[in-house]
Amino acid sequence: MTESSSDLRAVLKSQYHAAIGMLKQAVELCPEELWLSREHPNAFWHVAYHALFVGYLYLQPDFETFRPWQNHREGYQFLGPVPGNAQPRPKIDQPYSKAEISVFLQLCNDAVDGAVDKLDLHAPESGFPWYRMTKLEHQFVSIRHIQHHAAQLADRVRRVAGVGVDWIGGMDANRRKERS
Repeated sequence: MTESSSDLRAVLKSQYHAAIGMLKQAVELCPEELWLSREHPNAFWHVAYHALFVGYLYLQPDFETFRPWQNHREGYQFLGPVPGNAQPRPKIDQPYSKAEISVFLQLCNDAVDGAVDKLDLHAPESGFPWYRMTKLEHQFVSIRHIQHHAAQLADRVRRVAGVGVDWIGGMDANRRKERS
């Protein structure tokens, strides 16, 4: 592995950890009444699960090697109808608890470093047929996806509980924090 390749891997790891860390804060700060609220088309817990499921999926080399979390419930990864399927939206009737989502958050965060180390960041394809882009670009898309949903949930928490999620900047911010 070249020095620039290891630097790139370090940046990807840092940004995955930051995005997951911000999602974790939103989950931890979420009041009970918001966790199951039906005010939005998708409950808080469901958006958190979706973000984690997709992030975990896209840390894999390809779709064929992906194995879902042991507590995965079929169809729960979708926030609407299953893409490419004329059937209605899957039945989502058993919410994950905050404790279950916290376990999955930790699993995803713990998987980041080893998974990123195994990825071929120079691969011309993402490994997922519905994403026609390089593996490297796909990793940026995955991080943005986690952050997108973390921001949605942070906004809900701020609106309902009046508290904000702290910004996690990445490697440089973490290094400054460690020195102080």
